[in-house]
Amino acid sequence: MNKKRVHVAVGVIEDGRGAIFISRRHAAQHQAGKWEFPGGKVEAGEGVEQALARELFEELGIQVTRCQPLMEIEHDYSDKQVRLDVWRVTGFVGEPWGKEGQTALWVPVSELAGYEFPEANTPIMQRIVELYSKPLLEEW
Repeated sequence: MNKKRVHVAVGVIEDGRGAIFISRRHAAQHQAGKWEFPGGKVEAGEGVEQALARELFEELGIQVTRCQPLMEIEHDYSDKQVRLDVWRVTGFVGEPWGKEGQTALWVPVSELAGYEFPEANTPIMQRIVELYSKPLLEEW
C-alpha cells in the first residue's frame, strides 16, 4: 500500500516573552483533538516560506514579517507520511486567533509538555526546549 505523502509548512510562533502559539486540530482532521504548531500543506509550485505565510494568514489572521528555518522532519504514520518544514516565526503583524474555529492559545515553553501533540511534533518540542534553555545572548 502506498501511503499518502504530505509536505507541510509549520510555524513555531514566538511572542518574545517565552510563549509559543499552538492550536487544536479539528475532529475531522488527521490526529484530531491533538495540539499543533500552526501551518499547512505546501501547494504545487509554492515555496515553503510562501506556504507558511499563506497558511498562517488563512488560519490565524497574521502576516509574517520575520521567520527563519528551524528544522525538517520526516515522519511515517500508519496512514500517511509527512514532511514537516518547520520555521521559527519571530515577527508578525496582527494578533493570532483561530480564524477557522479552532481553539488556539499562547503557552509558555515550560508548559508545552502538558499538551498532547502528534508524534511527528516530538522533535519540534525538543528543539524549542533547547532554544529556550540557552542564554539569550547565545541565541542572537
